[in-house]
Amino acid sequence: MSAADPTGAQLLVVIDPAARRVDGESTRIARDVLCAGAVAKICLPNGPEEVARAVARRGRRRTVVIGDDRALLRVVGLLHRRRELAVAPLAWVPVGALPAVSVARVLGVPLSAVAAARAVLDGAERRLGLLADDSDGVVLGGLWVPAGATHRNTPGPPAAGARRGRAPAAAEAGPAGSGGNGGGGAGHQSWWSPAARTARTALTMLSGPGGRHPLPSCTRLRVEADGVLLADLDRPVGRVAVSAVEGLAEVVVQQRSGDEPVRARARAVTVSGPDFRYRADNRIRGPVRTRTWTAHPEAWRLTLPRA
Repeated sequence: MSAADPTGAQLLVVIDPAARRVDGESTRIARDVLCAGAVAKICLPNGPEEVARAVARRGRRRTVVIGDDRALLRVVGLLHRRRELAVAPLAWVPVGALPAVSVARVLGVPLSAVAAARAVLDGAERRLGLLADDSDGVVLGGLWVPAGATHRNTPGPPAAGARRGRAPAAAEAGPAGSGGNGGGGAGHQSWWSPAARTARTALTMLSGPGGRHPLPSCTRLRVEADGVLLADLDRPVGRVAVSAVEGLAEVVVQQRSGDEPVRARARAVTVSGPDFRYRADNRIRGPVRTRTWTAHPEAWRLTLPRA
């Protein structure tokens, strides 16, 4: 624990075990920066149960997660289920290789351990939206249905809760030498890259621009936005993408490549049909026969760089 800092910041630093294994050096650097700038209680949990106990005993401390997307989602999901998310300030130092820290890119969290740790100390708190499903799960970075193959060039969904309410990101093929997607070949940007954060880009990627990202095999899905039918089982659907934008759930339905997408904003989006899987926050979930996602504006508090 460091000496008391002049700002009086008190932190609970939860260091995910995977971060210690994958990149011990970045983890140590982040811990040292945080301890030098604030009163920091360090937690080294060995599993989800220990994370839950530490977070439950956080008191007035701000919880800082050091780890990948799953580590952050574990804490956010825990606080959501405890109905404490809105009153629990959070910060995050991403540790891991892309795509394991892809959510950081859409939220605007620096990928450098030093920069992210400094943002924890010097940044500003912002309230962000998210999607919550009917099984008490949360989605921070957007989702698509069906999940499709786990191929390195498969585009991702629009991203929920992008900074400043901007529309979500989608995968985009870039020029040679552009940012990678954590395993993709050269010339392919991550779908959460800054160049792919507009609604126009999201729609372009849904339709597979230039044939570079063709839609997966069509499936039959029923899609409703606040009870309004956008697609039914009588017509195959290529992809459904859902994200949180400006306090609502934005849904984009692509019937087939080349068709004009159908898009709408609603408080809740329901997808149903034969057993399907979906990709949320770069993780495949399901199979389910029906799932409803509800938009929660300003649902959680995250410290981000002031710039």
